[in-house]
Amino acid sequence: MKIRYLLITVCILSITSIFVGVSNVSVWDVFHLSEDQIDILMISRIPRLASILIAGMSMSICGLIMQQLSRNKFVSPTTAGTLDSARLGILVSLMVFTSASPLEKMLVSFLFALIGTFIFMKILDKIKFKDAIFIPLVGLMFGNIISSGATFFAYKNDLIQNMSSWMQGDFSMIMSGNYELMYVSIPILIVAYLFANKFTIAGMGEDFSKNLGLNYKQVVNIGLIIVALVTASVVLSVGVIPFLGLIIPNIVTIYQGDHLKKSLLHTALLGAAFVLVCDIIGRVIIYPYEIPISLTVGVIGSGVFIFLLLRRKKYGL
Repeated sequence: MKIRYLLITVCILSITSIFVGVSNVSVWDVFHLSEDQIDILMISRIPRLASILIAGMSMSICGLIMQQLSRNKFVSPTTAGTLDSARLGILVSLMVFTSASPLEKMLVSFLFALIGTFIFMKILDKIKFKDAIFIPLVGLMFGNIISSGATFFAYKNDLIQNMSSWMQGDFSMIMSGNYELMYVSIPILIVAYLFANKFTIAGMGEDFSKNLGLNYKQVVNIGLIIVALVTASVVLSVGVIPFLGLIIPNIVTIYQGDHLKKSLLHTALLGAAFVLVCDIIGRVIIYPYEIPISLTVGVIGSGVFIFLLLRRKKYGL
């Protein structure tokens, strides 16, 4: 799939997304917008589009980095406990730092996401049975343990409703002034692009990387920091979006190969297109009401994930 086709697809879906909604703003009104229509676009529709694009691109790239570093195609922030750890960090910030700003909450969430991801990677080092399916199952169990602990403390501190909001990804509440924290992901993704070749080498194993003169541990740590920071900013702004970092890198790998730098832009654009499609479906399927993005991505993503599993079994991948 050529990059220009993906770019054209994202542009078409972005224009469609701007003009889909309860408020009557159509593409034919662009040249004679009323004051109310301009407010709708600037306060709601454009911020929502920006958050969808950033979330889709950043979480897909996070999945690609994690799969490269762990050398497992079924590892992602969802299946490695990273999202659950980030959510626990937000809960701790609500309990301990009651008047914390969104940036302070993101920093606490980042620290917990980073610690959780490091623990998962250490668990991988200790596991002798390296089956491709077994590793993400360990990650899911690890994430569920963290999630159970977070639910317990949320119940004890009467914060269950707050916890529920972080569990469900939703773009309906995105408006100007409450999504800008996601812009943190943009410079981080630029760093990911600069380190792409090093991530590719690190994915070949520690011994191979050291033979090529690469500081393996440093590169892995940088990759995990990128994943934790991006995950924290997305979870705090939007909530949890399942399967995104799992299926998009796998689809790109099928037609683009395992070279991370060559796959990075494809992964970002395909992730953005996938989230846009899911968001548009969620907004029109029970119009004028809306289905949360976590539900539409979860349903469609689970179907794609099952297809990838069956394909792996069929071709012995």
